Amino acid sequence: MTADNVAVGRLARAERLLVALDFDGTLSPLEDDPMAARMLPAARTAVEALAALPHTWAALVSGRSLSDLRTIAEHDDDSPILLAGSHGAEYWTPDAGTVEPADDPADVALRDRLRGEAERATGTLPGVWIEPKTFGFGVHTRTAAPADAAKANTAVDEIVSAAAPHWRRRTGHNIVEYAFRDEGKDTAVAHLRELTRADAVLFAGDDVTDEDALRSLGEGDVGVHVGEGASTAATLVVADIPAFAALLARLAEERRSPAE
Repeated sequence: MTADNVAVGRLARAERLLVALDFDGTLSPLEDDPMAARMLPAARTAVEALAALPHTWAALVSGRSLSDLRTIAEHDDDSPILLAGSHGAEYWTPDAGTVEPADDPADVALRDRLRGEAERATGTLPGVWIEPKTFGFGVHTRTAAPADAAKANTAVDEIVSAAAPHWRRRTGHNIVEYAFRDEGKDTAVAHLRELTRADAVLFAGDDVTDEDALRSLGEGDVGVHVGEGASTAATLVVADIPAFAALLARLAEERRSPAE
């Protein structure tokens, strides 16, 4: 029996299961325009099938702001799918709706000032785009030439390190993020585990920012890295999004079967 079959079988038998998933690169292909990202149909079908099962919770855990995550996930107030945005600083649940922290106005003012400086510093570099985020901003360089990407990242690093050296810096696929809050996806998984009282967790992601959550998983949990060739703390590696969608579909089917 393969490792993924063993893992799926173990999760299928969990009394209370949380399936917490990164979005970009895990359920949706990476897009040059980040707001164009959408779940592959097979991934959406599998996530919705899991969310419909008894004692099973599906959650999206993303570095995106909560409002952007709801847009790209095509998520409305009737959805049973839990959301954790901004790396676990913002949440949405069916019972509570949107839950956001109350931030110091000085932090918000500094965010806006530094984002404006970043936009001015990178405005002449083709393919560089500054993404507004609830607690900071991101520097996208997916469509930029390598030399321009390096210039952008160096310029913004200097801006942030001079004015806000305490901010958290994260790197991902052709993006560098800066935030005045320190939550990570490990924070999100811990909060969602407590909220659902899950005794087993599946977490999956494709990027460096997902490793915090993968490292935080316990003995009875399963971590999945989507995409080959990267160093990861995950217990399973799948080739791509379709392969991961198939794994989720198998989990839904095996978890459904004992109840029928």
